[in-house]
Amino acid sequence: MEACNETLNPALRSWVTTANLSGTDFPIQNLPFGRFRLSSNEQWRIGVAIGDKVLDLKAADLINHADMNQLLAMKKEARVALRIAISRGLKEDAPINRSTLEKALIPQSSVEMGMPCDVGDYTDFYVGIHHATAVGKLFRPDNPLLPNYKWVPIGYHGRSSTLNVSGTSFPRPCGQVKAADAEVPNLQPSTRLDFELELGVVIGQGNHQGQPISIEEAEGHVFGLTLFNDWSARDIQAWEYQPLGPFLSKNFASTLSPWIVTMEALSPFRQEFKRADGEPQPLPYLNSETNSK
Repeated sequence: MEACNETLNPALRSWVTTANLSGTDFPIQNLPFGRFRLSSNEQWRIGVAIGDKVLDLKAADLINHADMNQLLAMKKEARVALRIAISRGLKEDAPINRSTLEKALIPQSSVEMGMPCDVGDYTDFYVGIHHATAVGKLFRPDNPLLPNYKWVPIGYHGRSSTLNVSGTSFPRPCGQVKAADAEVPNLQPSTRLDFELELGVVIGQGNHQGQPISIEEAEGHVFGLTLFNDWSARDIQAWEYQPLGPFLSKNFASTLSPWIVTMEALSPFRQEFKRADGEPQPLPYLNSETNSK
């Protein structure tokens, strides 16, 4: 992250004054990426959040396209270079091309935010043992954490067609529900609608089918993180989840933040990961000192 040190300086300030306010979500050290438009009949644009504004990257002459997936697929070196260029243009001290960037700034309150990128597929994983245990208790109070959890990533494929940006409304799901004392299930709207605040990991560069990415190289394929809301119909899930796992109870809607925070912006908050004493260590293909520090 040496090349990004100048963008991560905690003393760095922006000429966009709202980015300097205490408690802002979008200081100059953040610079998350998203897609926006001014009206529903225009194409999505790529923007970066700064204070209470969004910077149109194409209008600011920082990129020459409006394809977010093309931007996500950039190699790390190019991605870092773009972040530095944005930071230098927005910084308070001797900014570059300020006049051009000023014309490309739009109030966030006047834009419609969309899905941050096009999602062809996604997988929902358990990441934290506390979350896995809590959900397991809903269905298996006496045996919440199954033994494979500590060895292999536990997940299922989601339905990307039901992904929406945060704030989008959706119908309450219907499905089969079977009460403990009933002989047959009943088709009804869910009465136990639940949500799970999760992290979305946005993959930039992909891989060819059947050619795995090594654990040492995996992090280089991650563009950034976003907040993800995994909606769940728990009453429907309790009846349908065995033996193959979640189906209609988990794929009727998921919502995610319009902003992707890059790995570079998150690097100052990185902490070493170590499994607790007595817990099994991951198999070698899932274990790397590169990714645990």
